[in-house]
Amino acid sequence: MKVVILGAGVIGVTSAYYLARAGHEVTVLDRQEGAALETSFANAGEISPGYSSPWAGPGVPIKAVKWLLMKYGPLAVRPHLDPRMWVWIAQMLRNCTTARYALNKERMVRLAEYSRDTLDALRSEIDIAYDGRALGTLQLFRKQSQLDATASDIAVLKELGVPYELLDREGCIRVEPGLRATQEKFVGGLRLPGDETGDCFMFTTRLAEHAAQKGVDFRYKTSIQSIARSGDGVTVLTDTGEFRGDACIVALGSYSPHLLRPLGISIPVYPVKGYSITVPIVDEAAAPTSTIMDETYKIAITRLGSRIRVGGTAELSGYDRTLRPGRRLALEHSVTDLFPGAGDIRRATFWTGLRPMTPDGPPIIGATSIPGLYLNTGHGTLGWTMACGSGRLIADIVAGERPNIQWDDLSMARYR
Repeated sequence: MKVVILGAGVIGVTSAYYLARAGHEVTVLDRQEGAALETSFANAGEISPGYSSPWAGPGVPIKAVKWLLMKYGPLAVRPHLDPRMWVWIAQMLRNCTTARYALNKERMVRLAEYSRDTLDALRSEIDIAYDGRALGTLQLFRKQSQLDATASDIAVLKELGVPYELLDREGCIRVEPGLRATQEKFVGGLRLPGDETGDCFMFTTRLAEHAAQKGVDFRYKTSIQSIARSGDGVTVLTDTGEFRGDACIVALGSYSPHLLRPLGISIPVYPVKGYSITVPIVDEAAAPTSTIMDETYKIAITRLGSRIRVGGTAELSGYDRTLRPGRRLALEHSVTDLFPGAGDIRRATFWTGLRPMTPDGPPIIGATSIPGLYLNTGHGTLGWTMACGSGRLIADIVAGERPNIQWDDLSMARYR
């Protein structure tokens, strides 16, 4: 089978690898000069199946108002006239119920757990290094009320058999010794020992090299213009010519809806802007050992080799990619407040990317109403966490193989 994949981020590249491994002829198209140069470039670095949760949940509307009023709040809204923004917000609010939160979280954790297992298997197949660590994730609570509110998440973790530890202050210091100097800042934490970390850009570029060795044809600097049905297949029109395949997978993240709309396919994916800083470590003893999620500010602080990646913020501002200094201050505040002196903030690099979010949380994976056209998009903040599982899943679906997990409730059908 000949397959054309649109997008060379971590989702597109993992999809290409698994299809090529199964013996298919694969071409990947991307407008950038290489793989993982947009949303996959400098994310928070977490591979956190247990923390795979929808943003839409009970109490979120009230919390959102508080976040908007905080000095270093995790939420920013810059209103646009784009009606799709307001429709997406309304759809998300509709999912802020206890029942829908539990349903959506189960779907997300199921895919994320499968993805972690798939990544484990991949590492046994190929030699791939990406500053990875398997030392767990610590959700750090600055307030007792946050610690007391973990019951619903723990219930889902128990149901799915995900290992966890509820830690007091000393327990948090035991797993993250760098927190000892600031122990008065927090009361406890929820740790998932099975979670991992790693540099998503490094992983994606190296996996692309392995995929190329298996015959994948990467066409960079290629702007995708449109998709059309072509006999029994799909034709993609670009600025460098036409590419025809028996199947086509749209893995363009936040830009997926633009390409699908002319075909009469409407998907509820909207960009939620995130920011990160990457800080060189200057004091190993004071630095984090893995990932800490600062629950108050919704900021992840991750150790990547000799660097600290600090990522967070949910900014609704359409497709605007302006680097806003105020967002940088929030990231700097979180990491210096918890790990003072660990890194050289003056030499930090600042980055932003557009997370492709669905209003309910899970990504959209599966076939469309057009024969031969498939989706693998809408992973939000969890593209790195869900990448390998999503790539393997869509490869099985396209090839007509039976996937290893239930997947029908991740398709577009759930919105009908």
